[in-house]
Amino acid sequence: MSSDKRAAPIELQLDYQRLNTFFADYVKNLSRGGTFVNTKKPLPVGTQFVFVLSVPRIQTPLRFDGKVMWVTSIEDSSKANPPGMGIEIEYPSEEEKQRMQSAVEELMRAELGPKLTHRLLGE
Repeated sequence: MSSDKRAAPIELQLDYQRLNTFFADYVKNLSRGGTFVNTKKPLPVGTQFVFVLSVPRIQTPLRFDGKVMWVTSIEDSSKANPPGMGIEIEYPSEEEKQRMQSAVEELMRAELGPKLTHRLLGE
């Protein structure tokens, strides 16, 4: 009998109700490889999971591997530093990262226009 008991994969679902909120998070965090999830029940540091983002106008949710890098507990939180966890997005390859970035940036251009997208992305 094997003693290898692997935990069932964790899937963390984050639903964006508005594209503007998603675009703001993308520009600020996701394009740089991570994000912050405001939650009173953060996962432990080091936890690996599948991060699923549902975004308006994208038929299939975006899926990433994620890892909890840091946590702010309720006890340590403040108005300026809410409870939650810092997530690092782990792409299986540079090609996959580029594919995701291209898809999101194409959506931004379609919704916001090329000039605003260019300015937001700092291109």
